[in-house]
Parts: sequence; C-alpha cells; structure tokens
Amino acid sequence: MSELRNYQSRTGHTQSATMIDEGLRAYMLKVYNLMALGLAITGIAAFATFQMAVSNGELTAFGQAIFLSPLKWVVILAPVAMVFFLSFRINKMSVAAAQTTFWVYAAMMGLSLSSIFLIYTGASIVQTFFVTAASFGALSLYGYTTKRDLSAMGSFLMMGLFGLIIASLVNLFMASSALDFAISVIGVLIFAGLTAYDTQSIKESYHESHSSEMAGRNAIMGALRLYLDFINLFLFLLRFLGNRE
Repeated sequence: MSELRNYQSRTGHTQSATMIDEGLRAYMLKVYNLMALGLAITGIAAFATFQMAVSNGELTAFGQAIFLSPLKWVVILAPVAMVFFLSFRINKMSVAAAQTTFWVYAAMMGLSLSSIFLIYTGASIVQTFFVTAASFGALSLYGYTTKRDLSAMGSFLMMGLFGLIIASLVNLFMASSALDFAISVIGVLIFAGLTAYDTQSIKESYHESHSSEMAGRNAIMGALRLYLDFINLFLFLLRFLGNRE
C-alpha cells in the first residue's frame, strides 16, 4: 500500500512539473511574440516616417518638422515618457489597455528611430538588424537555459547602465570620438548581458498560480524589457557596423 502511495505521489509530482513546464513555455512564447510584434511595428513606423520625411533626397515639410524643428525633442522624448507611464501604471490597467499602450509606444519609437535612415545606408541597417537578431537569440537562449544565477550580474549591469547614461550626457558637450567609441563598446556589452539577465528574470517571475490577468500584464512587461534590450543592442551595434550615408 505504501508503495502505491509513493508511486501515486511521484506520478502526481511528475504531472504537476510537466504542466508547469508547458505553462512556462506558453508564457515565454507569448513574451517573445509580443516583443517581435513590437519590433515589427517599430520597423514599419520608422520606414514609413522616413518615406514621408524625404522626397527626392530632400526633406519634406514633414521631415523638417520632425528632424529640424523643436518638435524633434517631442519625438525623441515621447517614447521615454511612454515607458515610464507603462511601467508605473500597468498594474492599474487592463491587459488590453496595457497591450495597446505597448503598441503605441512601439510606433512612437519607430517615429523616433526613423532618423537612422538619414545617417546610415539601408543595406547596413538591414545587416545590423540580422546580426542583432542572431546575437539576441543566442544571448536570450543562454539566459533561458543556464543554471547559473545571473542576479548578481544584473545588479552590476544596472549600475553600468546608469554610468553609460551619464557618460553619454557628458559626451553631448565634449563631443569626444574616443569617449564615443568607449560608450559604444560598453553599450554593446551591457545590453548583451541584460538580454541574458532579463530572460532569466522573466522566466523566474512565472508562477502557475498567477491569474490570467496578472500573467498577461507580466508578459507585456517582459516583452517591453526584451524589446528595449534588442533596440539598444541594435543601436550600439549600428555604430560599429553601419555605413554612413
């Protein structure tokens, strides 16, 4: 009888573990799908904005407004404000509202990033995108599969990120090419590490007991974190791999 109980206990434990594993895979797949759709919206918005901003090699009235007028600061800063809004308000929003806000943010980011088409050739942008996608995939897979605890590395990377922001602000006034190169190298390393760390953190934040509403919000925030890692890794790699117009 005791052997039967032990067998039933082991069987129940195995079934429970299998259900959690399947739930985790479905959850992570949702996170990646949300992130990928966000990137697609950003890419379409960026290219469409560039097409409207440039005609026959010259800036249109729309292009002059978003690239040369004071409106450019609204275009640059609006996505930053949207990230803070979504991060602080998401727990008070429905899943549908949070997801819509994420799509709007992705479109605004595309509007902000459209200027890269003025600086770099289209071929080098596409090449850098695929390099970024391959690197991101490998790093995220490492973060998902590794048994090593990356939390200590995450704290170090966050401190490095704040230092990177300060250095970037300082270089706006110094305009040092050496400092710009150092910022680019450090930026690639930081966001490469954050990709692995965030993937592990998102994986570990999954709980089968979470309600569908909470799981939906967590998936959106996870997608936002990975989206930001991808975008920043892409932009820093573009400094190395991009051919300027």
